[in-house]
Amino acid sequence: MKVKHILLLIAVILVPILVVTLSGNIFMADAAQKVYRMKIQSAWPRADISMQMLEKFAAAADKRSNGQIKIQVFAAPEIVPGEQTLEATKKGTLDMLHSIGAYWGGTTPIGEIEFGLPLMWAMPQGKTVKENSETVRNFFLESGFAELLRKEYAKQGVYWLDMHSYGELFTLSREPIVSCDDMQGKKFRAEGAWTDFYNKMGARGTFVDGGEAYMALSKGVIDTTQWDVSAVTGMNIHEVAPYRIMGGGNDVVPGHILINLKKWESLPDNLKAALKGAAKDYFDALNGVYMDEMKKVDALVKQGKLKLSYFDADCIKKHEEVAADLWDEIAKRDPSGVAAVKLVKEWRKTLK
Repeated sequence: MKVKHILLLIAVILVPILVVTLSGNIFMADAAQKVYRMKIQSAWPRADISMQMLEKFAAAADKRSNGQIKIQVFAAPEIVPGEQTLEATKKGTLDMLHSIGAYWGGTTPIGEIEFGLPLMWAMPQGKTVKENSETVRNFFLESGFAELLRKEYAKQGVYWLDMHSYGELFTLSREPIVSCDDMQGKKFRAEGAWTDFYNKMGARGTFVDGGEAYMALSKGVIDTTQWDVSAVTGMNIHEVAPYRIMGGGNDVVPGHILINLKKWESLPDNLKAALKGAAKDYFDALNGVYMDEMKKVDALVKQGKLKLSYFDADCIKKHEEVAADLWDEIAKRDPSGVAAVKLVKEWRKTLK
């Protein structure tokens, strides 16, 4: 009898343990096999190179997650207009977005600084697109700047995954512009604080959707437009605005990938790591593409299809003065801006 009681007691103890263990193993197996299907939309049209390269990001996420992350890629405005991608990501209509911080400056002021105020990401001469982009990304991730961004974007219900670079800022004009007098009254298509900058320079900062810039230039609705190298090699804007304005711009134009915060927090750590790794893969791939695209630009210059127009020294000096005042003005809009501009100023002292 005592043996039976002992065996029964052992069974009573072991069976629940086995059930819990088996259940845990099944749960872990399910988590390891679960496929997360996501949608990412760029704020840019399909003619934009960075948008096209998002397929590389999706492929990298698939590979790094061993097939657990499947991402569908969309261009603007295939699900929502580009300027609505943040709201759509907050609501869950999209899982991720691909855009620039300047688009969200009204709700997240630090986004203006992230995108780059005038001359903020102007780099020492002699560096390549790849080298400049890597220098800025290292600043983002090593200085505490990225953590500032994550804190502020979390207030909007999204997680700042990583930055990428659109290469050099391109300003294309219908006519040559070499002096600040040439700028007066001209309509400069730009994003965010750059519109304020051009207003202070005596021009007229104007926002037109990037996908509509070609038509707006051809009809004279605007006189110049800002974009990246895709403006020339993808969107052919040089056909209607054949002058590239040199000087007074940034050598790196940071963009970002944001993900719905709840979606991010629901992911296991290994899949979070997979997405971060995929974002770095995308950063590297995009740098490689832009290096090649700049060679195409050089060829167009040699062919006379794209003409370079340089600001004179006096106008460059005015750019620097107006930019310095604007940095401080933008910083004062929000406490995070004060901290961000301070970080940038300290970092810029280290550039050689």
